[in-house]
Amino acid sequence: MNELQDLETWAQPLLAKLAPAERRKLARTVAQQLRQAQRTRIAAQQNPDGSPFEPRKPQNRQRKGFVRRGAMFSKIRQATHLRVKVTDSTAEVGFFGRVAQIASVHQYGLRDHVTKSGAQTQYPQRELLGFSDADRLMIRDLLIDHLT
Repeated sequence: MNELQDLETWAQPLLAKLAPAERRKLARTVAQQLRQAQRTRIAAQQNPDGSPFEPRKPQNRQRKGFVRRGAMFSKIRQATHLRVKVTDSTAEVGFFGRVAQIASVHQYGLRDHVTKSGAQTQYPQRELLGFSDADRLMIRDLLIDHLT
């Protein structure tokens, strides 16, 4: 996180010289690129540090009504759930509403109910959102390209 703070202190005086509309345009570009990078990483089932997500627990395949599961988080990474919010001074990429609660359970490895009135279970930590080294470089490159 220190690199991101260093980037912020470096870019702050340069961004202050831009008009609010230009800052908003730059923030939207950065946020959209970040969203695409997060979607790609979630599809690859990787944490921001490059380590793979902890796999699902093995299921009883003999049970009646068993549903074969595909990749984790296939719906949550869609643009309807992974949203971008931009103002003159900020850009946010994240989950909102009920999806945000589900994502935070996986992000931090919390306990939650499997069904509404069912038993609670401990979910393993799978970091859905975060900055990788490539993301930091991408943000820096986008800032430099926009300012030149």
